[in-house]
Amino acid sequence: MRRRELCGFYENELKANFLSYWLPRCEDREYGGFVNCFTNDGRTLVSRDKYTWSQGRFIWMFAKLAGTDAPVFSAAERAEFLRLARQGTEFLMQHVLLPGEEMRCVFVMEADGTHKLAPGCDAPDASIYADCFAAAGIARFAMTAGDAACYAFARDLYRSIVRRVESGNFYTLPYPLRKDLMAHGVPMILENVAAEMHLAAARLAPEDAAGYREDLARFTSKVLDVFTDENGLVREVMRADGTFLDALLGRHINPGHTIEDVWFMLDSAAITGETWRREKIFRVAKKALETGWDGPFGGILHFAGLEGGELAGSNAGCEDEPMSAQLAGWDHKLWWVHSEALYSSLRCFLESGDPDFLDWHDRVFAYVYGTFPQTDPEIREWIQIRDRAGAPIEKVVALPVKDPYHVIRNLILIIELLRSYA
Repeated sequence: MRRRELCGFYENELKANFLSYWLPRCEDREYGGFVNCFTNDGRTLVSRDKYTWSQGRFIWMFAKLAGTDAPVFSAAERAEFLRLARQGTEFLMQHVLLPGEEMRCVFVMEADGTHKLAPGCDAPDASIYADCFAAAGIARFAMTAGDAACYAFARDLYRSIVRRVESGNFYTLPYPLRKDLMAHGVPMILENVAAEMHLAAARLAPEDAAGYREDLARFTSKVLDVFTDENGLVREVMRADGTFLDALLGRHINPGHTIEDVWFMLDSAAITGETWRREKIFRVAKKALETGWDGPFGGILHFAGLEGGELAGSNAGCEDEPMSAQLAGWDHKLWWVHSEALYSSLRCFLESGDPDFLDWHDRVFAYVYGTFPQTDPEIREWIQIRDRAGAPIEKVVALPVKDPYHVIRNLILIIELLRSYA
């Protein structure tokens, strides 16, 4: 009964509150692709610039919606989702690549796909994360549509991504790091992209699947065996030689990243057969929830110290790192963190049977639905960024966009999860 109630709630949240906001306003019917440079409250479109990061995410969302068999969507609705994913894929494949033999994606484009530089950056391929979202989105479309040409594009881009990461020839805007440091976000996103490639290959190129499984095992090992400390906390930044960094930049966690990576790693273990990793993954999940939870105010902190709560210690030697500037907002509450926690906690409960995870899901659920939803019935989506006490903050995080990706993705995954256990 509880599963049915939750499933009905999340289906309504997805269809009535999120998709009703984004459709049709996100589609650019003139040039193709999608627009999402809205203010945090969702009222005003401030730019028609197109960030590759977001374009790939929109493609993934609509391709995933097109492929879902949830009865909440009709065949006509799924066909419309596939059309949206196709037009986004066509826009990216036509415009996103930079000149040269190596496949590299531009970070930001004008509305018509003309390449431009991000403010303060002289590299057009300013972020490997943008390439990753493009590859994942196009791979998902290829799998859903059965499109071999799109799969080949995503495969070749993925291979370029892996080569560049292995050689160190890549950028990570909006959070660049100097070469003697490395970020958890890189192996983390590669886990997710490799899983998407494996899924597409299973339908379109089975001969490629073994290579993706090998990559997945390697990326997950990097997270669990290098970035994870003896207490089960995933350090967000480390030295490139694999040792822990004493500065504050290395002595904090990003709870949302860890919680999101939990389900990436569970997916990886299922694909590679390394099910023996699951117990450590569950431990990492519980430590992130416990350490990241804000006891006085509720909700999950943007960043947390290794003992929980406020970050403490010296940041000597890392003061000028762009990621260090983000730590000033350690106590903010972000929409994407909490949507990831809704899904990961529920999945960990259903896969482990540990009732603590169901308690965590209920605690996060109560905070989310008392904090993030927009009260204006004309909008109904979430105000995405809040201060520690839950009041709205008009600012941007990472990109100057309003981003539905995490919430819509997690709502779809939660619905599928609940239906699979019905």
